[in-house]
Amino acid sequence: MRIHIDIARQTLELFAADGACIRCYAVSTAAKGVGEHEGSECTPRGRHRIRAKIGGGASAGAVFRGRRPTGEIWTPQLAAAHPGRDWILSRILWLCGEELGRNRGGVVDSMRRYIYIHGVADDLPMGVPHSHGCINMRNRDVIELFDLVGVGTAVYIEGGFKSEVQHGFDTSGRFANRPPCNVERACRPPF
Repeated sequence: MRIHIDIARQTLELFAADGACIRCYAVSTAAKGVGEHEGSECTPRGRHRIRAKIGGGASAGAVFRGRRPTGEIWTPQLAAAHPGRDWILSRILWLCGEELGRNRGGVVDSMRRYIYIHGVADDLPMGVPHSHGCINMRNRDVIELFDLVGVGTAVYIEGGFKSEVQHGFDTSGRFANRPPCNVERACRPPF
């Protein structure tokens, strides 16, 4: 399995070992755009891996702080009681960078920046950037993805509004010759 996140399209595609695209989801990346530096609140680019899976078996909408369940389930009332909180819900796929000096080590380390693929409140729009650097997904989508991938799954985050690569993974782990995802379960509408 391999994951491709396209920041320009605001999508996450899951590819099987044979290269077939088996899932495509609308996501939301950083409101501040792409970037690797600590404190930037930007989504990092390049090759990553899933370092840890957190939240297996938790209820949809389960709230996490510091990668630990709080015992709360997200509701609009809970959100109103905690305005401005960065909600991390349902599941966490914690990413670690694989490119020394780009997204690994020093002030550009994706893992030390706590970059996750995680669920958010279902009333937030997908398909438009609004996160604080993470890759946000609908709760049902992140739960499904969590169950399909394992620790060590390759993740490539393609950044900006000009494609860095054309299609599919090449020998460096980046996508090369990637056809558009053509599966029965196409990307869900952004809203």
